[in-house]
Amino acid sequence: MSSALAPVIEFLRRHAPFDAMSQPHLEFLAKRLRLGFYARGEVILSPRDGPAKRLYIIKQGRVRGEPVEGEGSSAWELVTGESFPIGALLSRRPTRLVQRAVEDTFCFELDRDDFDRLIAQSEMFHDFCTRRIANLLDNALRDVQARSARRISEENPLSTPVRALIRRAPVTCVSETPLGEALQKMQQAHVGSIAIVNEKQEFSGILTLHDILDRVVLPQLPLTTPIAEVMTCQPLTLASSALAWEATLLMAREGFGHLGVVEGRKLIGIISERDLFTLQRIRLATLSRNISDADDMMTLKHLQQDVHRLVEQMLAQGASVEQITQIITMLNDATTKRVITLVLTASGLPPTPFSWLAFGSEGRHEQTLKTDQDNGILFIASNKSSADKVREQLVPLAQRINAALAEVGFPLCPGGIMAGNPECCLSLEEWKTRFSRWIEQGTPEHLLKATIFFDFRILYGDSAPGEELRHWLLEKTRANSRFRRQMGENALGIRPPLGLLGEIRVASGGHHPHTIDLKLQGITPFVDAARIIALANNISATATDARLHAAVAAGALSDGDAAAWIDAYHFIQLMRMRHHRRQEEKGEEVSNHLDPDTLNELERRILKEAFRQARKLQSKLALDYQI
Repeated sequence: MSSALAPVIEFLRRHAPFDAMSQPHLEFLAKRLRLGFYARGEVILSPRDGPAKRLYIIKQGRVRGEPVEGEGSSAWELVTGESFPIGALLSRRPTRLVQRAVEDTFCFELDRDDFDRLIAQSEMFHDFCTRRIANLLDNALRDVQARSARRISEENPLSTPVRALIRRAPVTCVSETPLGEALQKMQQAHVGSIAIVNEKQEFSGILTLHDILDRVVLPQLPLTTPIAEVMTCQPLTLASSALAWEATLLMAREGFGHLGVVEGRKLIGIISERDLFTLQRIRLATLSRNISDADDMMTLKHLQQDVHRLVEQMLAQGASVEQITQIITMLNDATTKRVITLVLTASGLPPTPFSWLAFGSEGRHEQTLKTDQDNGILFIASNKSSADKVREQLVPLAQRINAALAEVGFPLCPGGIMAGNPECCLSLEEWKTRFSRWIEQGTPEHLLKATIFFDFRILYGDSAPGEELRHWLLEKTRANSRFRRQMGENALGIRPPLGLLGEIRVASGGHHPHTIDLKLQGITPFVDAARIIALANNISATATDARLHAAVAAGALSDGDAAAWIDAYHFIQLMRMRHHRRQEEKGEEVSNHLDPDTLNELERRILKEAFRQARKLQSKLALDYQI
């Protein structure tokens, strides 16, 4: 490599996709680049120039893409390291925008013939040009993966507070309990120890399987013996804030395999040597099984901590955003089903069967670590009088389920969209009547409710009534273009946070200054547009990416457009998920408000492009419905 090429290659290596290209391909590119200068305000490229003849890579300065006068395309801005006009070069067409230097700008330029040769030679460059959003997303995912892996490897598991090791409420009994009864409790709970407490839950003793062998089986004591006679008195305890290394040291020093975790003098859990050696890895199958087998709400609450740790592991292992959100939803589904089962076991089955509905993000299989309850009940009734009677039976039960879900870690819905609200506990015919009113009247309130309720799915109970309601809803909305247009107008009221020149626009005041709302401004435009497309094309899927894929299969969208929108949507979800994890690590309240200055250059670049893709999807919506 000549010394003259070294600075050019060094520059290229600082920017995607050149940072991942091989040395021979970089040298091929560097040898053929020419440097061009454009004064502030000068037009670099215009649709009037005919089919694009060269690739431009911005070395220094800024380039603005401006719509041709009279056309509706939005402006955008590119900075150092970005390339244009790739789409026009691939399609052999003129650029659709006027590219103008915002300030004095230098660009590396590559002739189209050399561009074609490089695409043919370099798989990485070809991949970048033909699937730019996906390629940039791959780079960002690798970066997030590396940081997550680094955090996991650097994390000292013995610095974990012992409260985080508690997997379930302690199995306890009082000192007068006969041995037989205590052993039966242990067997039913599948545990290797039982704690002895007083009426204030103060820890006074413990009996382990090792103790049973030494003190019960070998001496052949009768099972009527009070447990106080064979328990280990003055058991080991640590405060819940103590660290795992302290527990390890205490167990090693005293020769015990179990210790109690206390807050004040109250016992909140028992940890064992095994708990201390399973800190590093959480297995999905085991976690799912533990949730399904949980005996109480406290156990489910502690298992939610493992769900959050599992997300970090999956990011480190390179799992896709789609996989992670689906797994979070699956585990949340399992938790909800277990909560319902435990409440029904305690309360008894109601006379009328019911189906538990999930709405919103849970209905779309798109939950992240920040989620509250959006649920309802669907049941079958012959008439209104019968429905009222069934509702009287089900609402108190639903309220207990909602309260238990809140105890486990799913906050109550501030808007009251919960099964315990009589307005959300309806018969099949009542749901049809309500949906029909929303579709026919289309008030702002109805449109808002439709964005939540129409993304429903059955989470527990008979799925047949839900399938009937889904089929009815799709037929109703497909036949009503006026309602879909109203939904489109409502959706276009929420715009991605981009300024006139394509820069990320942050909040100037309010409770979260200098931030963007990743959910409202980033995720919602994709979700709302995909919902309308699904309703127009009789698509039963509820997940946003599944709706867009199905629209391609139905001929309603091009594969290239849908792929770019799905990739952009996934990237914003990735940013949102990582933002939540960082907030949790810092002990902050989890929110969707992100300061873009906390992102690196690549992340900001992709985020801008993702928002531009949201604009394009909204533009299609506006065109389809003449909004």
